[in-house]
Amino acid sequence: MIPALSLGLVVGIVLGVVGGGGSIIAVPALVYGVGMSPTQAIPTSLLVVAVSSLAALLTRVREGLNWPVIALVGAAGIPAAWGGAAVGRLLDPNVLMLVFAVIMVAAGIRMLRKPRGSEGSCSTGLGQAFRSCAPKAVGVGLLVGFLTGLLGVGGGFLITPALTIFLGLRMKQAIGTSLAIIVINSAAGFSAHAAGYTIDWVTTLAFAVPGILGSLVAARLARRLHDKHIRISFAVLIFAVAAWVTAGTVTA
Repeated sequence: MIPALSLGLVVGIVLGVVGGGGSIIAVPALVYGVGMSPTQAIPTSLLVVAVSSLAALLTRVREGLNWPVIALVGAAGIPAAWGGAAVGRLLDPNVLMLVFAVIMVAAGIRMLRKPRGSEGSCSTGLGQAFRSCAPKAVGVGLLVGFLTGLLGVGGGFLITPALTIFLGLRMKQAIGTSLAIIVINSAAGFSAHAAGYTIDWVTTLAFAVPGILGSLVAARLARRLHDKHIRISFAVLIFAVAAWVTAGTVTA
């Protein structure tokens, strides 16, 4: 119970501060910290991250959300999440966790690079400029959706950089938009894993409640933090978790 409460709080804080990345910590936390199997941890993570992201999103609505991008990326991610879940059932759980660790390292390296907050075609509305960026938005949705279903991640650690680099959204708008997409992706991924899944309500609630509270508080405090410090702290955290996952998987 204590590991679930404390680790859930960490996941919520990361979601609230960075606008994503909570699920990349949630799955290893549930597997190695709480003792769930990967098969049980993935849908539990998706459920908790969806609810926590929705809570964090409510505090960022005033900063502006790009609803056309949310619709395109979210719609593309739903079938991709189902496909990723189908592929994941064919792979060894230890292989999945090692893939998870590799993706975490890549995400950490990306977080150390300063994101570009310039305006781009996807930030300008529904005109000709937006139509030119729509294929890129669909591509981002397919990639992130597939990883959501395969690894049980909401994809925020990939979505936020993708929204700023490939689609040109401002950082503040990208974080809120990312949270909305995470809710959609996590719900789709959970539906893909729901067959035969029985919710462990005690563990799930012990993990989810602090996650929701942490995301609400952290989202408000994040406005006072320097972006560089947030990125470096997050990168160090996921490097540490990646090492933890690799060591645990190799030992197993």
